[in-house]
Amino acid sequence: MNELEIAAKVALANSFVLYFKAHSFHWNVESKNFAEMHGFFGDFYEEVYEAVDPLAEEIRALGYYAPRSMNELYNYKTIVDINDATNVTEMLIDLSNSNATILESLNKLFDLLTAAKKQGFANFIAERIDAHEKHGWMLRSFLKGAE
Repeated sequence: MNELEIAAKVALANSFVLYFKAHSFHWNVESKNFAEMHGFFGDFYEEVYEAVDPLAEEIRALGYYAPRSMNELYNYKTIVDINDATNVTEMLIDLSNSNATILESLNKLFDLLTAAKKQGFANFIAERIDAHEKHGWMLRSFLKGAE
């Protein structure tokens, strides 16, 4: 397996884990700002989920197979999946740390795609980087309000 294939599968696995993590926070959040946080986590997981299928299809377009099981997918993730957050601040910190990790994996994939002259896939990943940078800004802003 080459570096590009691994990086693409890491980005997919991280996206799926981040999607699920945000979805679980959406389900389980309890806060005096419940409606706001429930909505934020819902918007977050929906946005991330929209990238999962196109990312897997881009992997297939490169000639590689997308992970075929949850175990295989989970083996590629680099996001720490502790997911024992019990309050909204812990959830935001966990999501912020996970978002930073996915940005690292997306930037690495972008560099490899650019070097391989895979501009279409690289453009898609550039858009994902922009989306996760925006997520990071929002998470940091929520966390400043939690201090």
